[in-house]
Amino acid sequence: MFDLVIRNGNLIDGTGAPRYQADIGIRGDRIAAIGDLNAAQAAYHLEAGGKIVAPGFIDVHNHSDGWLLRTPNFAPKTMQGFTTELLLVDGIGYAPLDARTHAEWLYYLRGLNGLRFEDYTGWQTVDEFMGLLHGRTAQNVLAHVPYGNVRSMAGGFGRQPLDDFQLRAIITLVEHAMDAGAVGLSTGLDYIAQCFASTEELVEVCRSLTPWQGLYVTHVRYLKGTLNGVREAVEIGRRAGVPVHVSHLKASKPADIDALLNYIDRVAVNEVDFTFDVYPYLPGSTMLNFMLPYDAFTQGPLAVLSRLTDAALRRQFACSLDSYPLDNISLAWLPGRDNAAYIGQRLSDYVDAVNKPPAVALADLLIEENLAVLLVFHHGDDALVEPFVAHERSMTGTDGIYFADGAVHPRLYGSAARLLGPCVRDHGLFTLEAAVRKLTGMPAARFGITGRGTLTTGACADVVVFDPDIIADRATYAEPHQHSTGMEQVLVNGVPVICDGAPVERLSYPRPGRYLRYRQ
Repeated sequence: MFDLVIRNGNLIDGTGAPRYQADIGIRGDRIAAIGDLNAAQAAYHLEAGGKIVAPGFIDVHNHSDGWLLRTPNFAPKTMQGFTTELLLVDGIGYAPLDARTHAEWLYYLRGLNGLRFEDYTGWQTVDEFMGLLHGRTAQNVLAHVPYGNVRSMAGGFGRQPLDDFQLRAIITLVEHAMDAGAVGLSTGLDYIAQCFASTEELVEVCRSLTPWQGLYVTHVRYLKGTLNGVREAVEIGRRAGVPVHVSHLKASKPADIDALLNYIDRVAVNEVDFTFDVYPYLPGSTMLNFMLPYDAFTQGPLAVLSRLTDAALRRQFACSLDSYPLDNISLAWLPGRDNAAYIGQRLSDYVDAVNKPPAVALADLLIEENLAVLLVFHHGDDALVEPFVAHERSMTGTDGIYFADGAVHPRLYGSAARLLGPCVRDHGLFTLEAAVRKLTGMPAARFGITGRGTLTTGACADVVVFDPDIIADRATYAEPHQHSTGMEQVLVNGVPVICDGAPVERLSYPRPGRYLRYRQ
């Protein structure tokens, strides 16, 4: 007797193997049988004739942390088939924290990840934060150890090199998080605190990952050149003896693309165990405060507003803005009602409207909005990202950022559906089996997510059913809040979270999402 039998589906099992027709029997939170189950008894039957049945998708890079705390069924993601999310990416996140740093991080992340001060309930460790999500959300979650957090706890936010005591404190924090099930260390070397970390320092900290076979997962120093940043990441991994995974890797110039992929194929894969993730769009998105000079953050995020009134810092900011064409950057979100009318407009239009020099206008905007300003960077054709999407070492991370009242990047709503639909049907980048593997078996193996990522007897019942002929992204930059089409059913640990193409709004508590541990 099964709880559910999915009948007559075309199974793509997540390994890259060809599809085949079979039934799936689910009992409790597990796949109990695969084969001809037409005669089997079940409490419910689901007819999947002509549809694809696949493992639940895994988003290896996202900014869902705060929204999963506040949203039982985060529909922009579950409507694409994402059943597992890897959190605390880019070396910045809501844990670990302490009495001195928690306000700094909640303030800094307001324009990226959504939590307010009143949402903070006193957690400190990665394990405590992730434990809050267990049974609270529709999706499974897994954690990195964000380096900006641990570095700021041990050594503050400034430029000063770490002494031996501080380095030892960082390693202890990392070890505690690894003991609790983190996959490895995440860095965002263009972001606060960690932007001051040296290569030597990162090598030493990464060496502490080896007892767990943990990963070094990095947003490299893109501001100093992507190829140089990837070279540094490979050096860190080689010297520390750890695998390397690069976050949201891409380039916007053909010559840079060729140089980067040539380095990966000829050097990186021969020096370290190397992978990367990418979303199938070229434009990017991050916070406006990302464009400030590093000196703005040396005293921590809460001190930035007073620093922004400094004439010398504004001159530095003006110089840094020379690298950014403001007519190619749009305001995606900000919290203030007075400036809400500018959401969706280009920065150049905002600067013209307030009739100030760019650095003055944008510094004042950051002051008015308490740093919480999100941007979308429009640069180049999406075709330029296709060599990265198609690469055999790549998997999918949405890098999705959500604000319901924002003109956010459509990657949040569309990444998986674009990969499975247009990238397969229209652009012929790979087979549907290969696309599914990039979303399932490949990330599960890479990030030590046991019992998930493939359709096998005994595996956890994270299962999706979609129509391969119509699955596609609908979100656009002008209208980003549009769910993808073609995803019909999504189960997490055997519980439906998408049913007949619509989110299940009233999930019983505890909800099906679980806090997962690396290799456990």
